Amino acid sequence: MIIGVSVATTLAANVAVLVARDQGGAAPVTSPQQAAQARFVAASGSTRVSPTAVAPQGKRLTPHVMIAGSATLPPALSAKIRKLKDVRGVEIVDAVQAMVAGKRVGLLGVEPSTFRNYTPKPTAQSDDLWRNIAAGDVAISFTMGNDGDVKLGSQVPVDGKERKSSVRVGAYATMGISDVDAVISRATAQTLGMPTANAMLVSLPKGDPAKFIKSLRKVLPKGVKAVEVNPEIDVPTAGDQQLPTANGQVMTSQQVRTVIRAAHTRLGWPYVWGGESEAEGGYDCSGLMQYAFARAGIRLPRVAADQARVGWVVPYAKAQPGDMLIFANDPTAPGYISHITLYLGNGKMLAAPRRGTVVQVQNVYTGTLKGAVRVNPRRANGLAG
Repeated sequence: MIIGVSVATTLAANVAVLVARDQGGAAPVTSPQQAAQARFVAASGSTRVSPTAVAPQGKRLTPHVMIAGSATLPPALSAKIRKLKDVRGVEIVDAVQAMVAGKRVGLLGVEPSTFRNYTPKPTAQSDDLWRNIAAGDVAISFTMGNDGDVKLGSQVPVDGKERKSSVRVGAYATMGISDVDAVISRATAQTLGMPTANAMLVSLPKGDPAKFIKSLRKVLPKGVKAVEVNPEIDVPTAGDQQLPTANGQVMTSQQVRTVIRAAHTRLGWPYVWGGESEAEGGYDCSGLMQYAFARAGIRLPRVAADQARVGWVVPYAKAQPGDMLIFANDPTAPGYISHITLYLGNGKMLAAPRRGTVVQVQNVYTGTLKGAVRVNPRRANGLAG
């Protein structure tokens, strides 16, 4: 299975995580730093591991490339990649698509002591979070928990390949990797029958991920893929910016009108995390964008972080009707694009805001706004796969 086009990993061994139940408490607070994290981490469970079971946070690394296959990657491959120019870190993980709380998401099995260094700062620095994962809990993304209504501390039944089990939601923590919404320990992953060591994350702080991926074509075994993880978005500043105006690189006026009309037909539909059609009974922010742009013949990737890369990011002051506005609203992953809306002009946007609301027209707020995306139909269709 494929986690997503931007992460585009070849994944197997689906694990079905069904309906959440029972609410637990938050982690105890013993310092100002823990106070900021406590509302996203559940109190330790009965299987609490020792404080020394997870190594302290080390030097943080950004994952730039993911390499994955449907079976265990050859050990010689990781050894070879570690020696390549510009590689500063390689992290082995288990990776599948899974049904979590009724939604198909990317699920990683990780070594808490080392994987934590590849995550956003608030996630990386939380010792309680990683001890919970080491003890057998699952950490789910902030949006999945908050907007998907999966309760912190709840028990979720898990239908694994080998046997059925139950996993507690130990934390809300976005890992900063699009389409990955759930993380467990590799020990837990093995009990669920997930493939072992079938993926790796590579950090290239001074390298060019695209060139690096191209250089791997002769190295990777058949059926193993390498893709860029969350390509950087250049957040715009004021000033002129030259943009293409035709030749299929921007939407036509007819396409803009079609997108806006289509989005308006969804007004009043409930917000449903993971929703992208009437079949789910509603829409989330990126599902709404997928629906509206599809009516104009433009396919978009599934999640907001990927949709932010389907064109040119321009300052909000230069936004035009039909552009998408991108926001970094996730407190567990600063800077990560977690919300997206359709700009209507005159300070108005059409959005599926959050759980408990409906698709609506809102005033544009700028506190977490990162810019406007001028959609390139060719690039959008290419990224959608």
